[in-house]
Amino acid sequence: MRADPRALRFGAAITTLVLALVLVTGSAWLLAAQAVVFALGVARLSPYTMLFKALVRSAPKETEDARPPRFAQGVGLVFAVVGLAGFVAGITPLALGATAAALLAAFLNAAFGFCLGCETYLLFRRLLPAANMEVSQ
Repeated sequence: MRADPRALRFGAAITTLVLALVLVTGSAWLLAAQAVVFALGVARLSPYTMLFKALVRSAPKETEDARPPRFAQGVGLVFAVVGLAGFVAGITPLALGATAAALLAAFLNAAFGFCLGCETYLLFRRLLPAANMEVSQ
């Protein structure tokens, strides 16, 4: 499966805004909503990508392998869940720290096209070639 890099950056921009709002407001509910978006992204059902496709009708000039961005969505989901656990347990530094880490990764992708989770996926692939990291396409 292939992904439109424009849609990925669009989603990262929305994610950046949502996570910034979580940090400003301290809203666990908003972080929970973003966690759902991350989970849907892992399942190839990202609402941000669907919104992008509804708004932009032009075909991409290039596409990329969808596995690294899906892995990145999974990493975002882990950070969101850790952040939620921090909110629920009343451990504010954990909640805000995990959210800030996810925000940094989303911002790097939105602003510079650098997907930290994607690069981590590729690093794992190089370091663990025997590991079966294939995700069904």
